[in-house]
Amino acid sequence: MRADAPTCGPNDRLQDVRARLGDWDTCFVLDAGGVLLGRLGRSALRSDDDVSAEEAMTDGPSTIRPSARLDWSLARMAKNDLTSLPVTTSQGRFLGLLTREDAEAAL
Repeated sequence: MRADAPTCGPNDRLQDVRARLGDWDTCFVLDAGGVLLGRLGRSALRSDDDVSAEEAMTDGPSTIRPSARLDWSLARMAKNDLTSLPVTTSQGRFLGLLTREDAEAAL
């Protein structure tokens, strides 16, 4: 799991989020308590719109728990054509990002 995945708040402006992402092409929108609200994907981040992260995010991204088995997680990513899955607690608190590449390497 990548604990360094970028995060932002719902009121952060897209242009500010883009400026601090570096090589990342996604950003996770968290509330003040660290609960995952949504995800800013490539299309939102490429947009020139000057809107808040909350306005541009995709609500309720699919997540996994830290206890999820790697083989199961990989199968889920393959089935849904995903390159990564956010890892959250049962209360929705964001912990990090499991990438397909990292999971395959670990297996």
